[in-house]
Amino acid sequence: MRISIDASPLLLRSAGVKNYLYHWIRHLRLNAQGNDISTFPFLDTVGALTHESSVLTRAQTLPRLALLLLSNIRGNPALSWMNKNTDIFHASNQIHNNIRDVRVTATLHDMTCWLMPELHTGANVTADKRFSELVLKRASGLIAVSENTRRDAIRILNLDPSKVVTIHSGIPDSFFDATSQMGSVVAARYNLDKPFILAVGTVEPRKNLDTLLDAYLLLPREIREEHDLVLAGPMGWAASSTSQRIRSGLPGVKYLGYVPELELPALTKAATVFAYPSLYEGFGFPVAQAMACGIPVVTSCTSCLPEISGEGALHVDPKSPAEISKALYHLLESKELRQSLGSKGRSIAEERYRWEFCARKSWDFFAQAAG
Repeated sequence: MRISIDASPLLLRSAGVKNYLYHWIRHLRLNAQGNDISTFPFLDTVGALTHESSVLTRAQTLPRLALLLLSNIRGNPALSWMNKNTDIFHASNQIHNNIRDVRVTATLHDMTCWLMPELHTGANVTADKRFSELVLKRASGLIAVSENTRRDAIRILNLDPSKVVTIHSGIPDSFFDATSQMGSVVAARYNLDKPFILAVGTVEPRKNLDTLLDAYLLLPREIREEHDLVLAGPMGWAASSTSQRIRSGLPGVKYLGYVPELELPALTKAATVFAYPSLYEGFGFPVAQAMACGIPVVTSCTSCLPEISGEGALHVDPKSPAEISKALYHLLESKELRQSLGSKGRSIAEERYRWEFCARKSWDFFAQAAG
């Protein structure tokens, strides 16, 4: 089979989708077994993964973005022409034009633009809904990154269930391989001299950081004096009140900003507890990453998060500061509970969230979609 994957999100500032594509394409190639993978717009060799900028140099990125813009001009057959010799084109929501004479597939990452449009920018909502009409409703097959996302997509978009397959995403080996010593080195680099609760993710409304801050402040003073709350992630489209609060110097709260991918596994390994009270997730990479590190997790009882974390987490109502605070307190006060949850989470991640598992199942999916 000849598969062409739209990798244009690798040229943009992006988090989860970019993380997915970067590792997924690499492992598809490692597990190709005679099949062929190409990428649009010609990203066959890329640099290190960073969420903040392109994986290529500026000189390499600009002509590829120009090609993407050209291909998206309504009525322009360039994209169809460039893929005339492929069996399947796997699209992202950066594609704004019809693709003819080739089977099309895509990955469903989440349905938040339909379920919680108020938590997104208008541009994100428009792009996802255009993508739905152009690609999702016409696709030969779709990958959903969780069963919850699959069910939501089928219900909301009225998709044929037989065309939507659940294939969990993977976690890089660096999270499984992180050691306590590596964690201590990175913690010292960021001046983290106390045990800490860690939250990772772009600062945006869906990540629910205001409620997490409220929950932390509800902890007994002696617990807060012993444990910091560390927030790691770029400032996204957060409300000004949220960003001001994060940066206001609240006692015990440390905002690190964007942490490079190479440092993130060690930082996660250094945490005492991982907190992720997101309002909705399609897969929840940070939760699975913490589980791979063997770190106990507090996360939401909504969307895919119970599915992904299973017995490796305490599940809470993300809208209840008191419930989140209570779960944090139990974990911070009980080493036995931390060890139990961390061990269960690690086992789940080992069994389910390796990229090679995802790649092998994805090749089966492509074979079925190609007929």
